[in-house]
Amino acid sequence: MRELAEKLATLERTLAQEKGPFDLFALFLRENAPGVWDLVVAAQWIERDADKALPEISERVRRHLTSKEIAKIARVVVVERTHPALKAITSAIAIEHGIAEVTNSNFFGLAIKHAFIIVARRDSPPNKALNPTVGRGRPPAG
Repeated sequence: MRELAEKLATLERTLAQEKGPFDLFALFLRENAPGVWDLVVAAQWIERDADKALPEISERVRRHLTSKEIAKIARVVVVERTHPALKAITSAIAIEHGIAEVTNSNFFGLAIKHAFIIVARRDSPPNKALNPTVGRGRPPAG
């Protein structure tokens, strides 16, 4: 799986150069979803137009990965930048354009068996009283 994380790290760098930085870009293997990973993202440019950004990210993932690699990704999940759990992650792990591997953790109220965190930026916005749920999820196109 590290190879998949490395390929996605390359894609993250490209997207960040084109669109703007991510606050979070990570692969999560949920405890209750063995064998399939969630690509979890948060960025200001995504929030500006999530209806356009989510399909674009999914399409870029599809073009960047092989069909076998795509089959390992269950969905792309957009997290609101003001979600309290995002601040918790970025406080615990600060990384940008790298790969931090985490096991047996709890993120966003979900048991995460394994994670590869490519970006977790500490300078994401302060928490606000907004919808504390994880944003939309969509399977990668293809």
